[in-house]
Amino acid sequence: MPDHVHVLVRVRPAQWAAEIMRVVKTNSSRWVREKWTPDFAWQTGYGVFSVSESSVAAVMKYIVRQVGHHRKVSFREEFVVFLKKNHIEYDERYIWD
Repeated sequence: MPDHVHVLVRVRPAQWAAEIMRVVKTNSSRWVREKWTPDFAWQTGYGVFSVSESSVAAVMKYIVRQVGHHRKVSFREEFVVFLKKNHIEYDERYIWD
């Protein structure tokens, strides 16, 4: 099982990211514990990014290939590159559990 997961969710504009993540984490935790390991737990934080409809197919392709991709480039390295590329300010002390 990977140490990180990407999830693509189509939501309505009125839905809050925090509520969506609460539901995803709650339901997926139950499923993973029953299917694979009873000691599974999500990290405290999460990142939420919007994707245009025209990019959905590319994002889905990336998600399918993420395990192999992250054998070459770590998730942490890729995430920091993404933040920098999109001019998102961050403090590395607070983005990793």
